[in-house]
Amino acid sequence: MTSLDGNGEISFGRFRLDLRRRELSHDGRPVRLRRRSLDILCALASANGELVSKNELIERLWPGRAVEDGNLYFHMSALRAALGGNGDGHSYIVTVPGRGYRLAGLSFKLTGLDRLTSQNLRVTLSDKPSIAVLPFANLGGDPEQEYFINGVVEEILTALSRIRWLSVIARSSSPTYTSRAVDVKQVGCHLGVRYVLEGSVRKVGACVRIAAQLIDATSGAHLWADRFDGSLEDVFELQDRVGASVAGVVEPALQAAEAARSTCRPASDLGAYDCYVRALAVSHPMTKEAIVEALDLLKQAIAIERHYGPALALAAGCHMQSVNYSWAEDPETARRKAVDLARRALQVAGDDADVIASAAMTLAVFGEDIGTMRALADHALALNPSCARGWYHSGFLTLMAGEPDRAIEQAEMSLRLSPRTWSGPVHTMIGASHFLSRRFDEATAKLLLALGVAPNSPVAFRYLAACYASLGRLDEARNVVKRLRAITPAVTPPDIMYLRNAQHRKLYLSGLRLAAGAAA
Repeated sequence: MTSLDGNGEISFGRFRLDLRRRELSHDGRPVRLRRRSLDILCALASANGELVSKNELIERLWPGRAVEDGNLYFHMSALRAALGGNGDGHSYIVTVPGRGYRLAGLSFKLTGLDRLTSQNLRVTLSDKPSIAVLPFANLGGDPEQEYFINGVVEEILTALSRIRWLSVIARSSSPTYTSRAVDVKQVGCHLGVRYVLEGSVRKVGACVRIAAQLIDATSGAHLWADRFDGSLEDVFELQDRVGASVAGVVEPALQAAEAARSTCRPASDLGAYDCYVRALAVSHPMTKEAIVEALDLLKQAIAIERHYGPALALAAGCHMQSVNYSWAEDPETARRKAVDLARRALQVAGDDADVIASAAMTLAVFGEDIGTMRALADHALALNPSCARGWYHSGFLTLMAGEPDRAIEQAEMSLRLSPRTWSGPVHTMIGASHFLSRRFDEATAKLLLALGVAPNSPVAFRYLAACYASLGRLDEARNVVKRLRAITPAVTPPDIMYLRNAQHRKLYLSGLRLAAGAAA
């Protein structure tokens, strides 16, 4: 956890908190708070955006005393009322159900880079991934563009803060790093973060180019970089788009980096999060061996932390696919495990969009009401519109419900947010959607693209075989079936019947049977 010694000035939105003086202001005007409410705010601010449990707060506010939870809730409510919100409906005080509270949107005000070598900040690197967003450079030098640049950074911060496994440290209001080039390793060390996001904005006429790059602060390695071009005619739309796009691609990039980091640690030293990111890395592209390895890691994660939603949801998905791909030795047991794990994941999901959408898809595959599951996916995307996997899961549910054209739109949104991660499954879904709309040529092209990325995908092979058979290209259908049988013993999927539309189901199964007959 990053901590302050009491001499720092912390900002969030238009609020400023002086920890040394214990004074809160809004746009320079003092804000009056009850003493206990101010104690809560200082405790959350000193935690630097990380989680503070209810028990920690009670012990800090009433040390050695037995008090009712209602006392904490009363002062927390008073604090929330004083802060109001950050203008877009999201409270600065974030409740993590069953775990505690954290303060969102923090930044620190220091007078210069050299002061970071003093004792103003004492930091240690958290066990969980953390990121600092530095102020973007104004390459044009036009001071009138500062409001736009700050808006871009704030949108990125807002989008990143919705990634619940990531600790986000905001520095958008600090000029510390804008005056000269900085050593990113030094920044990471001083702020106690593993990753740093930096960027620049250049305006030419009514056009603007925004560049951003993600850097591993522990090694200095560049993990991702991209640029975004747009028009200043609609400033807010451009800011929203850049914020969502950056967050969408940063999330999988960070998870890949975290998985690589965890492989350097001995198995005996792994925590629940480490096991999860390893399992996530090995499970894509998905093979029978990958599912076994992923489930072993997820079993470890759940044994360490039985209410860890991401591990529960991913384990449910792995069991679901083992049934769908006919890899499960005992399909009925795997089915029961998938449903149980998915329900447990939903119970502890809180506002984790990925967990909610993933668990909803698994439950829908095994017969839960499709309307209810789609509503859950919609809720997940409202929580985090930048969640690429959430859009994928939602698109799959839409396909199941019998709306292939809408499913394509959602799949394409997933690709826009994260063009490289999970592209195999997403292209498979687009191909399946074209097939069910009887656009067989478009479906064939997308399915071949999917197999180029994920060459062992039973679903892509099944739809491709059905495509060729429906087009009367039986020799090609026969060859696809031969390749499919090398991956799974079942040409047709098991009786999970995830396609709710009877005509879609008939088209798919008749195409597969025709292909299998040609291959007999």
